[in-house]
Amino acid sequence: MALVVISGQPCSGKSTAAQCLEGALKDSESKLTARVIDESSFHLDRNQCYSNMTEEKMLRGVLRSEVDRSVSKDSIIIVDSLNSIKGYRYELWCLARAAGIRYCVLFCDVEESHAKTWNKQRREKGESSYDDKIFEDLVGRFEKPDKRNRWDSPLFELWPFRDGIEKSSAAILDAVSYLTKKADAKSRDVRILQPTIATQSARPSDANSLYEMDRATQEIINAVVEAQSQAFGGPVNGISLGQGLSPVNISRSVGLPELRRLRRTFIKLTGQSSLSGPPPPSDAESAKRMFVDYLNRELG
Repeated sequence: MALVVISGQPCSGKSTAAQCLEGALKDSESKLTARVIDESSFHLDRNQCYSNMTEEKMLRGVLRSEVDRSVSKDSIIIVDSLNSIKGYRYELWCLARAAGIRYCVLFCDVEESHAKTWNKQRREKGESSYDDKIFEDLVGRFEKPDKRNRWDSPLFELWPFRDGIEKSSAAILDAVSYLTKKADAKSRDVRILQPTIATQSARPSDANSLYEMDRATQEIINAVVEAQSQAFGGPVNGISLGQGLSPVNISRSVGLPELRRLRRTFIKLTGQSSLSGPPPPSDAESAKRMFVDYLNRELG
């Protein structure tokens, strides 16, 4: 249904925003439930996860994989993490597009000094906080969301220090409205991402299907070569291939290299069409019929 990316500097109120959004969705007329994916879901320590680039990269990979497994047209997923790198937010946007769902970013905009104060207060209370060195590093590398980027749009902005964060916050209510509003042909303010062939997973081809196609097309090639040899290389019309198959009509002499090239092209085109269309033929007779039609179009 939707993917919501929470973004913000460390200790900027992201987890509170995620909880408020989750509660507001549950309280809405649609009574939708959401699932929050964050570091604590995997019992990960934030200082260890951001201690070096390798650990941070592994963390992003874990979160991205969980999002990839979880997104669907029946669920709302909230990613509660720094999501500070625009390239990473683009990857999440691609996951939403591949799933054909809505996408938005909820940004907690807090000045560095306020976030630093909150981090210190959390540490004094014995709550989870960032080490000063890690905090400074993360703040220095933070890439603020920009609504002009498609992977940052639509962008809902919160100002936790100035306004606080509540289920009734304007940005939370706007996000809930966007996530729950019915989308139809007349809706221009709700965008459901559409998957493309590039973002769709290729349908796994059965090994038997590939074997049958390879064998069937080779039999057709052998029959055409044999018929041409009996005609001493001249044009051949109406090469019979057995019951249930159309004859192959060739208006000119065709060499074996060209036939092999046509065979390779046919197999390639059949595999590509299976991404968004019907799967490749799983039996020899279907493969023969398709290949004969292809040869008649190309050589007839």
